Amino acid sequence: MGKLFTAIEPDHEEFINMQKMFFVGSAPLDAEGHVNLSPKGYDVFRIISPTEVAYLDLTGSGNETSAHLDENGRITIMFIALEGQPMVLRLYGKGQVILPGTTRWEELIGKFDPIPGARQIIYAELHAVKTSCGFSVPFFQYEGERDTLKKWAVVKGEQGLVNYHREKNSTSMDGIVTPIGRTLGEPEGVID
Repeated sequence: MGKLFTAIEPDHEEFINMQKMFFVGSAPLDAEGHVNLSPKGYDVFRIISPTEVAYLDLTGSGNETSAHLDENGRITIMFIALEGQPMVLRLYGKGQVILPGTTRWEELIGKFDPIPGARQIIYAELHAVKTSCGFSVPFFQYEGERDTLKKWAVVKGEQGLVNYHREKNSTSMDGIVTPIGRTLGEPEGVID
């Protein structure tokens, strides 16, 4: 039932644009390291071209995807139909982390609505798009976005977010330094 494509087709783009959430998967090179799978909400995903996508990454309690992409670039992004016709759509690619203050950030940030707590853009060049049935994915009804993260980021303020990034987003749980970590310096309390 699965079909493999080399790029996002118009019906894939329509499907992606209807979804209210997506999932991002990444892993370190070390086979003993932790595989990461992160859910993403808000209107942060953009299709740049049939083989390029990006999403505005918001501050979170970890920064695993950033560490993994910086180390090896491997990324999978998955969308699932929680209403309507069943389908699972996966985007496979080579990703990179784009930090504020860079030329690439300035080129891409205008594609996104401003959201408090934005820490980086995750950009990916795709080498495969795969669809599968999604017959076992249950129906869920969308009720709206949570505003907790946005409120939290506003209360933290700019310097509070920088401090949080230094403390919580500078290394992965496997000790891989993230691009944010290199920019901000060694996080406090990290043990070699």
